[in-house]
Amino acid sequence: MMRGLWTAASGMTAQQTNLDIIANNLANVNTAGFKKSRADFQDLVYQTMWAAGSATGDGAKVPTGLQIGLGVRPAAVQKVFTPGSFSRTGNPFDLAIEGDGFFSVTTPDGTLAYTRDGAFKPDDTGRLVNSDGYVLSPEVTIPAGATNITVGPDGTVTVTMPGQTDPVQVTRIQVTRFPNPAGLSSIGHNLYAPSGASGTPMTGDPGTQGLGTIAQNTLEMSNVAVVEEMVNMIVAQRAYETNSKAIQAADDMLQMANQLRR
Repeated sequence: MMRGLWTAASGMTAQQTNLDIIANNLANVNTAGFKKSRADFQDLVYQTMWAAGSATGDGAKVPTGLQIGLGVRPAAVQKVFTPGSFSRTGNPFDLAIEGDGFFSVTTPDGTLAYTRDGAFKPDDTGRLVNSDGYVLSPEVTIPAGATNITVGPDGTVTVTMPGQTDPVQVTRIQVTRFPNPAGLSSIGHNLYAPSGASGTPMTGDPGTQGLGTIAQNTLEMSNVAVVEEMVNMIVAQRAYETNSKAIQAADDMLQMANQLRR
């Protein structure tokens, strides 16, 4: 069987995976805190007919070898944590991180998950939660009747209580960063879970130890560039088409070989 059939087929499969990733990026172009993904590919093993430097019959050595590649495979899907654009919302509970770091929330099973989506809301007890009701960690509770809620760049939360004129500090929001954020596992709902590749999380006050600062009344939007993804989609489509033509060419050659005895 001609190698080109299987080699080109691996190329089509790889470009199909590439298109799946591009489609997911485009689908989340308006998802707050979303980080786009990028596919990394590797060539497969090579069939060595003879190695470079092999001795010939007269004692000489061939300067180059003969290796035939057997295709491509997806090697990794990497999250790209470049910052997205910032959108002013006017909502005091919308928060964005300017710089490195993640908000942490407590999931229903008690574990911590991490997000760049800062669209928080107070629940019935005043605790800040995300859209799924997961509580911001460390817990931040807004007292009942509080007004003039302000979150400073350092995460300090101050409010004005009824009957008072001077603001009082009620708590401080903290953020977490990882040595290798690309190693985080996406678990949906705009959340990430740590993995063995992400490294040990470091939690601290915003603006310290390399952590980003907090911007109130602001949301970080997706870092997906629509034009860039459209260009990537065209490239993937053309690569898919080219590999399909290589399969057709290999099939035509096999057909010619089958007709030699006619």
